[in-house]
Amino acid sequence: MNEDRIQGNWKQFKGKIREQWGKLTDDDVDVIAGKRDQFLGKLQERHGLAKEEAEKQLDEWHKRHPDFRFDR
Repeated sequence: MNEDRIQGNWKQFKGKIREQWGKLTDDDVDVIAGKRDQFLGKLQERHGLAKEEAEKQLDEWHKRHPDFRFDR
Protein backbone atom coordinates (compact mmCIF):
# COMPACT_ATOMS: atom_id res chain seq x y z
CA MET A 1 0.00 0.00 0.00
CA ASN A 2 1.47 3.36 -0.90
CA GLU A 3 2.21 6.01 1.69
CA ASP A 4 -0.49 8.45 0.47
CA ARG A 5 -3.16 5.78 0.89
CA ILE A 6 -1.90 4.87 4.38
CA GLN A 7 -1.96 8.53 5.43
CA GLY A 8 -5.48 9.03 4.09
CA ASN A 9 -6.61 5.85 5.80
CA TRP A 10 -5.00 7.00 9.03
CA LYS A 11 -6.83 10.34 9.01
CA GLN A 12 -10.12 8.50 8.59
CA PHE A 13 -9.49 6.24 11.59
CA LYS A 14 -7.92 8.73 14.03
CA GLY A 15 -11.28 9.50 15.65
CA LYS A 16 -12.15 5.84 16.05
CA ILE A 17 -8.78 5.22 17.67
CA ARG A 18 -9.28 8.08 20.12
CA GLU A 19 -12.75 6.72 20.99
CA GLN A 20 -11.26 3.32 21.86
CA TRP A 21 -8.15 4.57 23.66
CA GLY A 22 -9.01 7.96 25.15
CA LYS A 23 -5.69 8.37 26.94
CA LEU A 24 -3.89 8.74 23.63
CA THR A 25 -3.40 12.41 22.87
CA ASP A 26 -3.77 14.08 19.49
CA ASP A 27 0.03 14.35 19.43
CA ASP A 28 0.36 10.62 20.15
CA VAL A 29 -1.98 9.80 17.30
CA ASP A 30 -0.08 12.12 14.96
CA VAL A 31 3.26 10.51 15.89
CA ILE A 32 1.85 7.01 15.42
CA ALA A 33 0.66 7.92 11.89
CA GLY A 34 -0.43 4.39 11.01
CA LYS A 35 2.71 2.61 12.17
CA ARG A 36 1.80 -0.50 14.15
CA ASP A 37 4.95 -0.69 16.30
CA GLN A 38 4.68 2.95 17.33
CA PHE A 39 1.00 2.46 18.04
CA LEU A 40 1.72 -0.47 20.35
CA GLY A 41 4.41 1.50 22.19
CA LYS A 42 2.12 4.48 22.82
CA LEU A 43 -0.72 2.19 23.82
CA GLN A 44 1.51 0.48 26.37
CA GLU A 45 2.84 3.79 27.66
CA ARG A 46 -0.45 5.70 28.00
CA HIS A 47 -2.65 2.84 29.18
CA GLY A 48 -0.05 0.96 31.24
CA LEU A 49 -0.48 -2.26 29.29
CA ALA A 50 1.87 -5.17 28.88
CA LYS A 51 3.01 -5.77 25.30
CA GLU A 52 0.82 -8.87 24.95
CA GLU A 53 -2.30 -7.03 26.17
CA ALA A 54 -1.65 -4.06 23.89
CA GLU A 55 -1.28 -6.43 20.93
CA LYS A 56 -4.48 -8.25 21.90
CA GLN A 57 -6.47 -5.01 22.13
CA LEU A 58 -5.09 -3.74 18.86
CA ASP A 59 -5.81 -7.03 17.09
CA GLU A 60 -9.40 -7.03 18.41
CA TRP A 61 -9.88 -3.42 17.28
CA HIS A 62 -8.46 -4.26 13.87
CA LYS A 63 -10.95 -7.14 13.48
CA ARG A 64 -13.78 -4.62 13.98
CA HIS A 65 -12.17 -2.22 11.46
CA PRO A 66 -10.84 -4.49 8.69
CA ASP A 67 -10.59 -1.63 6.19
CA PHE A 68 -7.76 -0.09 8.19
CA ARG A 69 -4.25 -1.09 7.19
CA PHE A 70 -1.10 -0.44 9.18
CA ASP A 71 2.20 0.58 7.69
CA ARG A 72 4.58 -2.00 9.06
